[in-house]
Amino acid sequence: MRVRSLCYFLEEALKSILRNGWMSIASVGVVAITLLILGSFMIISINVNLFTEDVKEQVQIVLYIDETANEETRLELERRLVSHPDLEEVRFVSKDEAMERLKQKMGDQAYLLEGYEGEEDNPLRDSYELRTTVPEDITAVAQQIKNYPGVGYVDYGSGIVEPLFQFTGLIRLIGLAFMAGLAVTAVFLIAHTIRLTVYIRRKEIMIMKYVGATDWFIRWPFIFEGSFLGMTGAIIPVLIIFYGYQAAVLWIQNNIHFIPLIPPQEITTEMIKLLLPLGVGLGVLGSVISVRRFLKV
Repeated sequence: MRVRSLCYFLEEALKSILRNGWMSIASVGVVAITLLILGSFMIISINVNLFTEDVKEQVQIVLYIDETANEETRLELERRLVSHPDLEEVRFVSKDEAMERLKQKMGDQAYLLEGYEGEEDNPLRDSYELRTTVPEDITAVAQQIKNYPGVGYVDYGSGIVEPLFQFTGLIRLIGLAFMAGLAVTAVFLIAHTIRLTVYIRRKEIMIMKYVGATDWFIRWPFIFEGSFLGMTGAIIPVLIIFYGYQAAVLWIQNNIHFIPLIPPQEITTEMIKLLLPLGVGLGVLGSVISVRRFLKV
């Protein structure tokens, strides 16, 4: 592409944007709102995923050993757990260690446990703490190992982990559907704006075709126009998200300390890498659709 042609394309694109002032503003506004909603939803989704992953790291199976199991049965149980393909971590916890943990949790009230430290007096059981390679497999693995020899009972938070994983999957599906709908809306409006430009310049385009202008020579100004509209519409939500998320993180850190959040710098970087190319892409796609359907060159 020659420099002179490039300057011509840019000039024509800017003229068209100014000529269709209100439609251009409307297109930028819709792209900005679309990407702002999309970016906000993604921020929520990313932080929900962070919180979910943090919870998943704490999800584990606690297998309590049958008190009547002999040494041979215990060894067989350990062998089968260690060799299980879906278990990432197998950790033995003696009942003495379990008692020490309980004392630490009770803090100042640990004195209530005095007299239960001995081998005979300790009411707790020896156990294994198990982590699955894939957290979502915890229910299936728990159902498998509960029938192993030497197992007293298995606790994995039944009734809690299943809804958690279902909620995570639902959030992802809703996010994908929401993003698709917003993207279609933005492309439609940009295509409509470009269509108006094509209609206004129809006589000029016809003359250009008669004097030998190529199809791409005619298309490029519209593609640049769509790119400008899309990029402008993307810059606005990036700035809003940058300042808005910083304020939100500051408030949450001062009022709700236990919620983990992605640092604002990382979020801003991710939004720039995502929203700017997406805004330009939506603009170009809208232009291509409009030129293909209505320019007929």
